[in-house]
Amino acid sequence: MRPAYRLAVPRSPRLAVVPAGVRPWAADAVLAGGGTVVDLDDAEALVWTATGWDPGYGPADLQAAVAAHPRLRWVQLPWAGVELYAEAGVFDEARIWTCGKGVYAPPVAEHTLALVLAGMHHLKPYSEARSWTAQAGRTLAGARVTIFGGGGITEELIRLLSPFRCRTTVVRKRPSPMGGVEQVLGWEDRDRALAGAQVVVLALALTPETGGSFGRAQFEAMERDAWLVNVARGGHVVTSELVDALVQGSICGAALDVTDPEPLPADHPLWALPNCIITPHTANTYEMAIPLLSARIADNVRRFALGEPLVGAVAADLGY
Repeated sequence: MRPAYRLAVPRSPRLAVVPAGVRPWAADAVLAGGGTVVDLDDAEALVWTATGWDPGYGPADLQAAVAAHPRLRWVQLPWAGVELYAEAGVFDEARIWTCGKGVYAPPVAEHTLALVLAGMHHLKPYSEARSWTAQAGRTLAGARVTIFGGGGITEELIRLLSPFRCRTTVVRKRPSPMGGVEQVLGWEDRDRALAGAQVVVLALALTPETGGSFGRAQFEAMERDAWLVNVARGGHVVTSELVDALVQGSICGAALDVTDPEPLPADHPLWALPNCIITPHTANTYEMAIPLLSARIADNVRRFALGEPLVGAVAADLGY
């Protein structure tokens, strides 16, 4: 008689989705991953739905919720940028922390490429002209590109740049080989990586070390025909010194999806500069984010149930 085999069925982990009602689709993602949505008192894991910028829900609220429920083994945060939580000291080693790291790489990389091409092809002045103008612009094909950051956005952007045959350098905190690039340098070599680059992309996490790391010295180290493209955080750049660099022609231009301050005031000088392109932090929109983050939550719930490594882990000691 053939022995009967019983297939292992993953258990249904108990997750709270808090604050309730902020992003109701997060609960659907938990269910899609095979989890059960329960009250926080009964939960073994938590999907935190506030970004840190939502009115009424700051990092202190998450810290209080976790402190009051020490049995929580895993906390999922909604966005890739977690600097507010890191600054507040929310992260600890007692549980697993994950975020949206890498989730939004495809749309943000697409937006980055759009900004690069718009800058190099002189599209802002052309779009604002009211008469036929002289020719301007350069091709991206074969250009030297330096990307700061080695995460998912950078990996996706490298893939998108491949048809242009760019000569790409990546600067990251922990250098390791990456496909499709000429070299990977450490943070200590960041200024050296600026020399010769026609495009400099910021796609790195905002930490105390990287905040304000792009100022006058870096703009002077860049080529006069170089474009700065920032899709990371506005706090990486010393805004007043960027304005000076653009006005004085130290660099060719800047394309910014993020600014400091943010939102950028209507009377800020960056708006009026012909060599500055600004988009209002829309490289990844809320509508784009819902299916992407939902899939990440569902995947991590399944992994949690099976005891597998979770995706998008936050390094508590690094803060990202």
